[in-house]
Amino acid sequence: MANTIEYKCPCCGGELEFNTHEQKMKCPFCENTFEVETLRDYDNILRTQQPDNMQWQTPANEWSDSETQGMALYHCNGCGAEIVCEDQTTGATHCPYCESPIVLSGQFSGQMKPDLVIPFKLDRQQAINAFEKHLKGKKLLPKLFRTDNHIEEVKGVYVPFWLFDAQADANIMYKATKERSWEDARYYYRETSFYSVHRAGTLEFVAVPEDGASQMPDDLMESLEPFNVSEAVDFQTAYLSGYLANKYDVSEQDCINRANQRIKNSTENAFLGTVNGYHSVTTESSSIQLHNSKAKYALYPVWILNTNWNGEKYTFAMNGQTGKFVGNLPLDKGLAVKWFGGLTGVIGAVTMAITYLISLL
Repeated sequence: MANTIEYKCPCCGGELEFNTHEQKMKCPFCENTFEVETLRDYDNILRTQQPDNMQWQTPANEWSDSETQGMALYHCNGCGAEIVCEDQTTGATHCPYCESPIVLSGQFSGQMKPDLVIPFKLDRQQAINAFEKHLKGKKLLPKLFRTDNHIEEVKGVYVPFWLFDAQADANIMYKATKERSWEDARYYYRETSFYSVHRAGTLEFVAVPEDGASQMPDDLMESLEPFNVSEAVDFQTAYLSGYLANKYDVSEQDCINRANQRIKNSTENAFLGTVNGYHSVTTESSSIQLHNSKAKYALYPVWILNTNWNGEKYTFAMNGQTGKFVGNLPLDKGLAVKWFGGLTGVIGAVTMAITYLISLL
């Protein structure tokens, strides 16, 4: 018994038939016709497309005994953070994240050693100055927060990051449409043309960051980006002198899925941006193959500033490399009501004026 090849209509998914009059493949449902060679090329691309392959080579760089000498491990009973520092240079008695007391839990050992570190370029006083600048021009900030507030903790912390490098080979098929319309004395016409669009190519990703500390709020950390990874240097324990280092508690394996999704989304968006001139575009199939994919462990510099006001804790952070400063501020509800009330009044007056002008036309 001979095997038959079935072709599906790219427009509606119906089974195509060969039309002897038109010498083309024709869909009996939507009545679109297709050249046989075109369908064959389209079918070959879909059949040869492979599933995503996004595997990584992860680091295995261990601490040596000489490097961990003099290094202490502190544990926070509040949020569970584990802080690494030189026991002779740190004066920290409170967690930089939740301000709970931290206690010495023993000599630091084990786990991976960082591959890279971005050294602090900005000091403690510059972080305090950035906080004061952050308060300026905030009209809805409570006056007492501005005048009476005092930063209680300013800590320089190296935050652990996993950095992912890879080349992404993409093979993507899109369904696209173009429409045109016209009318005559009797009818209105609309014509829709369907297209299959193929894109393939390679993108290179360098140092895609994923936070390795669960205690550091992800939104706060993402707001501090970008860090300039070109200024990263090979890690040495000397860079930790006078600072804290958060011991990672989110492994590179736990971050791989997030990194893969970020790379996949960026790749598909980049190629989608090249499909122009159509009224609609949808992805039909996508294949992402990673090559030379490696993960590195790095420490990024962050100044953390904590304060309490009206019984609430406020945490601010500054990028210790670029000076970018972030953090939410309290809101004076009384001022907000007056401000938004005045704005509503202005909008209402403008609306009335427009209505009045229209009524005069």
